[in-house]
Amino acid sequence: MSKNLITEKIQQAVSILNEKDIDLWMTFVRESGTMRDPAMEMVVGTNATWQSAFLINRNGDTTAIVGSLEVPNMNMVGTYKNVVGYVQSVKEPLVEYLTKHDPKKIAVNYSINSNLADGLTHGLFLILQKHLEGTPFIERFVSSEEIIASLRGRKSSSEIELMKTAVKHTEEIFEEATKFIAPGKSELEIATFVKERIFERGLGLAWAEDHCPSVFTGPDTAGAHSGPTDRKVEKGHIINMDFGVKYNGYCSDMQRTWYILRDGEDTAPNEVQRGFDVLKTAIQKAKAVIRPGVKGCEVDETARNYITENGYAEYQHGLGHQLGRTAHDGGGGLFPRWERYGNLPFLPIEENQIFTIEPRLFVEGHGVVTMEEEVVVTKDGCEYLTHPQIELILIK
Repeated sequence: MSKNLITEKIQQAVSILNEKDIDLWMTFVRESGTMRDPAMEMVVGTNATWQSAFLINRNGDTTAIVGSLEVPNMNMVGTYKNVVGYVQSVKEPLVEYLTKHDPKKIAVNYSINSNLADGLTHGLFLILQKHLEGTPFIERFVSSEEIIASLRGRKSSSEIELMKTAVKHTEEIFEEATKFIAPGKSELEIATFVKERIFERGLGLAWAEDHCPSVFTGPDTAGAHSGPTDRKVEKGHIINMDFGVKYNGYCSDMQRTWYILRDGEDTAPNEVQRGFDVLKTAIQKAKAVIRPGVKGCEVDETARNYITENGYAEYQHGLGHQLGRTAHDGGGGLFPRWERYGNLPFLPIEENQIFTIEPRLFVEGHGVVTMEEEVVVTKDGCEYLTHPQIELILIK
């Protein structure tokens, strides 16, 4: 992540602290190259070897307390106004800073609901408590969950432009894949073709290589997060593919659906076309509901209910998730009211968040119909970042 983007996000964090009436946000780490706190890439821009505290104050002050050997690197990175080095222990400069500023609420990176706000390990939390014994600051800790959810979710104009470019690459690769897909090709062959196109463009993968891309052909495929297999494309199959690229640190995440025409067919069978039309309409109905202040579960219910009312089984996952530095980013999502999602379905949608919309349904004897679109939330609704799939792609 570039220095300019990190500086932009730090400034945004200061605004969020004031909005949420939190005095200080502390990211406390050690050996972050191997035990990574997700906040580091957003608001630091480098790693730390020894116990280090990265402090963002609501008054705009930013202070990094790091091991003395890492002071030159931190100054060179240039993301924090003040860099304090120590030799023996981080305790003294940390307590001195807290005593001077006397924050009443200190956000640290633990969270029940969000993995992206849960970067402080239990061991480091115990160490931090020990450092602050005899001070009032331990009792002032709050979770940074809301800060990180807003910071990662609210995309700046620079971030949105990067994500638009990632989408453009993804759509172009889907077009190339359409020309490659044919009866007799295996899921693995199609996935390899797509991966080669990604790497030719100098792009990264949005998630783990073993299932990016995921390719599914026919009615007897594995689950949605499974990798491609030797299963071959046959006439009469529905094919769907799920993949995303990483462009300058920002991800896309899209899905498209094709139908392989049988001999003598010029159009898809009625049951396949109906499945596609129901899914397309479910996406459109969900998009129409998305706006700031609406809860994610309300959007999910719109699509889920439409699909089940049309006689299909409900999909076994959330309707969509936030997208950004990772394929599953931010806090709240377009999730159902299920225990596995904790409080995330009930968080209000915010302007400039980017969500996927990705319902699915099964067409007996043919396979799974699914599209995945990306939208950015505006002041009074949302707009597509993708060019939505509005017609079933037919392969002869």
